[in-house]
Amino acid sequence: MDFEEFKRRVLVSFRLDLNSYKETQLKRRLDGYLTRQKIKSYSELFQQLTSDRRAYQTFLDHLTINVTEFFRDPHRWLELEKKILPEILQSRGIIKVWSAACSIGAEPYSLAIMLNELSPARIHRLDATDIDKTILDTAIVGEYGQDAVRNVSKERLVKYFTVQGNGYLINENIKKKVSFKRHDLLADNYGNGYDLIVCRNVTIYFTREAQDKINKGFSQSLNPGGFLFIGGSEMIFNYQDMDMEKVYPCFYRKKK
Repeated sequence: MDFEEFKRRVLVSFRLDLNSYKETQLKRRLDGYLTRQKIKSYSELFQQLTSDRRAYQTFLDHLTINVTEFFRDPHRWLELEKKILPEILQSRGIIKVWSAACSIGAEPYSLAIMLNELSPARIHRLDATDIDKTILDTAIVGEYGQDAVRNVSKERLVKYFTVQGNGYLINENIKKKVSFKRHDLLADNYGNGYDLIVCRNVTIYFTREAQDKINKGFSQSLNPGGFLFIGGSEMIFNYQDMDMEKVYPCFYRKKK
């Protein structure tokens, strides 16, 4: 079984579209996985994935890049806190937010902290999704090491976290503000009526065609005037074709 046949069979068997990943990066990661797991061929890998659910989960954990932390890129999050969220809250009051490809939950919990501080009396809807079920289970637990909270102020650490051994556990009052579920950005239907969608440092691993599909889906999911917050290494060149305008670095607004 060659690389192309492996991708085809994975799509048929697992609805996982590896063709939407940048080929060079994908092949490098897969070849590294074969070496690390002492697997001799794509045929052997596919057989392992189809016969052992845990093997598939290990494969998926390796494939998805779960590098994340609270308030990653602090300057951008400060713009979100001082400019974007106040504008949304002023116009809508109760808002609906989606943290897409949320990984271990640092991003949606960061959003929950900000919303708690900006509008403590309001109950907002905060959806958080990821393709990786194991990662979602980790997010629901909400325990983090030092590196994940390095951008969290001392005041917020005291207010929103409990020291747990060498790590920090997010408090229950923040946990309950976030709803986690599995979602595949390339295969599943998107929700609608969102005022803010956050999807950062994810689409850089996908082909241009897949990026356009995802960003178009985000635009269609946003309310008029809603915002899309992407990563600092990402750029939407054809945002105007998707009925959006660029308002700040990393922030795009759906036209009203």
